[in-house]
Amino acid sequence: MGRALKPLVFALCLLPLAWLAARAMTVGLGANPIEALIRFLGDWALRFLLIALAVTPLRQLSGWSPLARLRRMLGLFAFFYVILHLLAYAGIDQFFDWGAIGRDIAKRTYITIGMAAVLLLLPLALTSTDSMIRRLGGRRWRALHRLVYVIAPLGVTHHWMMVKKDLTEPMMHATILIILLGWRVLAAWRAKRHNGGRTEVRQATPCAVRSSSPSSS
Repeated sequence: MGRALKPLVFALCLLPLAWLAARAMTVGLGANPIEALIRFLGDWALRFLLIALAVTPLRQLSGWSPLARLRRMLGLFAFFYVILHLLAYAGIDQFFDWGAIGRDIAKRTYITIGMAAVLLLLPLALTSTDSMIRRLGGRRWRALHRLVYVIAPLGVTHHWMMVKKDLTEPMMHATILIILLGWRVLAAWRAKRHNGGRTEVRQATPCAVRSSSPSSS
């Protein structure tokens, strides 16, 4: 199952795109297909970001370590759908009219927030390779990738402000994010207490070694 897990999840991550293409070619995307396309891609970008954030709590709860190998791929799929979302807006909706796009960014707060999230997500995608992890070092790599704790709230806020009527889905995303971030705060507090309790043991046992890897954050 371990070897087949990543290819299986990779294929599953492409299903929303396949569903979108099938819908576009059959029943269509509704009265405003451009808006439907942009929103669909943005919704899935945010969902994949939340799914990637859920990997660590699920691994800790289940004790199933292979889950950790999925986090980077899921994060890259979030970036992939973000780029498609951005291209749909800039290319299909605005026809790459950079002046109009600039005015949109300046005038519409939710677009300003969305663009900020994209810019912050870019360095995370660029440093997702093993070679970049080695170049930056585990500690600096983890510090950089903690930007996701800023990006995810920006994404949820962008979605919330963009929706004008039914706030059910934005509220669900916000609730999931609060739970995922709350879990990390609680885990960090417990780890701090645990490490504090072991400080004397470490001092009494100089040979104790603490392992550090990017996957542990």
